[in-house]
Amino acid sequence: MVQTLHAVALVVPDYDAAIAFYVTRLGFDLVQDLALDDDKRWVEVKPPGADHGSLILAKASGPTQIAAVGNQTGGRVGFFLVTDDFARDHAAMLANDVTFEEKPRHEPYGTVAVWRDPFGNRWDLIEWA
Repeated sequence: MVQTLHAVALVVPDYDAAIAFYVTRLGFDLVQDLALDDDKRWVEVKPPGADHGSLILAKASGPTQIAAVGNQTGGRVGFFLVTDDFARDHAAMLANDVTFEEKPRHEPYGTVAVWRDPFGNRWDLIEWA
């Protein structure tokens, strides 16, 4: 048996604002942007060069989902962006006004720094050791 985790839904306040951040500022690839009805779209993005592992950008609908924007993981780092060149990607993210919560640090597993998307979600940028 072979199974793969294809994607994770990320609740965002607005499709276009999320696309602008992930695609324009981070350089993610826009895999799909399909209208499902007047208010709902299937928006899938993935990191550049990735052959799997994408985000489904899901527009918040209703008070429960709106309250979850930026806090889907209860304040913990919930998303992990792995890179083959930490220094390159860290510099590019800083140049694109990505907010880092800390300076890069070296851990036994690699180089890492916590950053936030504009919606409040906490991420690790990691280069494995």
